[in-house]
Amino acid sequence: MIRKPDSTHYRAAEAIVRRLREAGHQAFLAGGCVRDLLLGAEPKDYDIATSATPDQVRGLFARTEPVGAEFGVVLVMADGQGVQVATFRTETGYSDGRHPDSVSFAELAEDAQRRDFTINGLYWDPESDSVLDLVGGQRDLRRRLVRAIGDPEQRFREDHLRIIRAFRFAARLRFRIHVSTRRALKALAPLAAEVSAERLQQELRIILTDRSPALALRMMDELGILTRLFPELEDAKGCEQPDNYHPEGDVFVHTILTVEKLGPRPDFVAAMAALLHDIGKPEASRRSGPKRFPEHERIGAQMAYQVCRRLRLPKAETERICWLVKRHMYLRDAAKMKDSTLKRLFVEPGFDQLLELHRIDSLASWGRMEHIEHVLAKRRQMSEQEINPPTLINGHDLIERGYKPGRALGKILEAVREMQLQGEIKDRKAALGAAERIASQIGAARS
Repeated sequence: MIRKPDSTHYRAAEAIVRRLREAGHQAFLAGGCVRDLLLGAEPKDYDIATSATPDQVRGLFARTEPVGAEFGVVLVMADGQGVQVATFRTETGYSDGRHPDSVSFAELAEDAQRRDFTINGLYWDPESDSVLDLVGGQRDLRRRLVRAIGDPEQRFREDHLRIIRAFRFAARLRFRIHVSTRRALKALAPLAAEVSAERLQQELRIILTDRSPALALRMMDELGILTRLFPELEDAKGCEQPDNYHPEGDVFVHTILTVEKLGPRPDFVAAMAALLHDIGKPEASRRSGPKRFPEHERIGAQMAYQVCRRLRLPKAETERICWLVKRHMYLRDAAKMKDSTLKRLFVEPGFDQLLELHRIDSLASWGRMEHIEHVLAKRRQMSEQEINPPTLINGHDLIERGYKPGRALGKILEAVREMQLQGEIKDRKAALGAAERIASQIGAARS
């Protein structure tokens, strides 16, 4: 017996199934939502499979949207919730490795055979609480297996994204991948690189922010998929590190362990930064010798930018990821930093993510946390007013005193701000006096 969720979304889906059945059509909750319900989890989305055609579905409900009309999919709105209703169908020919060349409306048995994995090929009638299983999905749920429906190679050739989705389900559910499905994944690994950037990005967002991102990465690596998606990581394998700082192993081992230290359901930007933070080490080592990595942060930031561009990440995420990679070693010298330096860092929008990256980087290597503790202690000691006090003077103040606009004014204001953050000046009069002295020292031009 499946426990019916007490949620508006479920009740909307159940009402849609009921309405379709009242009109004489077959209708079931289908796919991943049935899998989750059988596992006792609340589904994020509900999908319905039906014998009704898209035109018949649209005729039964007041608010619908044809989200995939060519594939027989209609979005039905009920009680403010959107539920996808798909007509039973069969698909043939996938010349682009993504879309079927032709779609035909079909019977339930054929609809089940076109789906990806057995655990996603289940149907449930909420009225009678009966599960229809034509592909062995319930058995695989009990055995904790991810298994492709039918011929695994055919399933993956139809849609190359399924290669990556296999690892998402295996990691999320902590399931094993069936031996024949594993064999096909390994054989077809090159197809993973042919997935479009937009679809790959979407799937990586799910994997890297899910329950076990590091487990998914390890599984992908085991079957030769990971470095198809991130070829930059290939050089990390066998790139040795100093034992005193990295007893855990080479750069690749450290990288995956760093992602693992993030814990479940991390932020996507943080996960990407963890995955890419040391990709510059192999190139730095080639330039400077074994186990030596000068400027690997800068090299890594440049490489991370190319990865983000390849995945077509938004500009803001790309900039933050690259900033984190470039500065991921910055806090190791925190105890030597002036208060003004720390204050500037504290007001950076990415400070919390940078601190977390330092934390997991340390946990995944030598395990020393003194620099993190020092930064946190400093942060606790300072009020918000101390960290980011209002500026005491601006460019207009200096122009009014006869200084010409230009780069010199910027240097003066930056130096005065530094003195303010260090606590050396605390009011406007002192700031103006300091500005005059600095202007004299650098020979700032007057009008």
